[in-house]
Amino acid sequence: MLNESLLHTIAEELATAERTAKPSKPISERFPEVGVEDAYDVQRINANRHIAQGRYLVGYKVGLTSRSAQKHFNVFEPDFGHLFGDMAWRDEGEEDLTPLIQPRIEAEIAFVLGRDLHGPGITAAQAFQAVDAVVGAMEIIDSRLADWKIKAADTIADNGSSARYVLGSRFVSPRDLNLTDIGMSLSKNGEVWQTGAGSAVMGSPWNALVFLANTLGERGTDLKAGQIVLSGALAGVLPMKGGDHFTAEFLKLGRVSVRARRN
Repeated sequence: MLNESLLHTIAEELATAERTAKPSKPISERFPEVGVEDAYDVQRINANRHIAQGRYLVGYKVGLTSRSAQKHFNVFEPDFGHLFGDMAWRDEGEEDLTPLIQPRIEAEIAFVLGRDLHGPGITAAQAFQAVDAVVGAMEIIDSRLADWKIKAADTIADNGSSARYVLGSRFVSPRDLNLTDIGMSLSKNGEVWQTGAGSAVMGSPWNALVFLANTLGERGTDLKAGQIVLSGALAGVLPMKGGDHFTAEFLKLGRVSVRARRN
């Protein structure tokens, strides 16, 4: 366990790296004793800092939802990060990569909550009843730690490596969908690079939502009506550079698209 002073120092380093787009050294290299709970404490410090500065919390992302990702990081459960309003990019828009360091993009299924979820103890049936709509999405991840040389504690401390997100325009009732069978193709510059399905996300994206509601509840936080939850990648990630055009096509959820530039 790291002491409170060191947690605040690490949080400040990550905040500075994000603000200046200059990466910091990996936390786990400098502090091998850093644990998952330490990392969530760092994330919480920066989330509280953002809120105090006037940024508006709009929801959460769930990450490390696939077996391959968990095996890579030697962890056996997902993680989460915070989403703020100024992280949203426009569907079909052209967006600037300049504030980001080493961005990558992935396709996800997102939930829009219609009622609060008070964990722990949330079941899949309760999560289903709380969701107002499901929408195709893309998450832009970015590590504020050099060269993506990260372990689980690094990405958790770094807000789950979340940077931006894009929501599609087709909002569908969950009652009309089987999320396990939702297929997806992710294209870069007109060529399909990734394909996947909802089953890649912990067997079902509903399991990611249940995990999040219960994990937040254990930390004294509720999911609120109106919030967005990104449930995790349906396939792998693609690196981004200026001039790239990305499109995710989802069965029954339509298309999500964004073009990148670097000023």
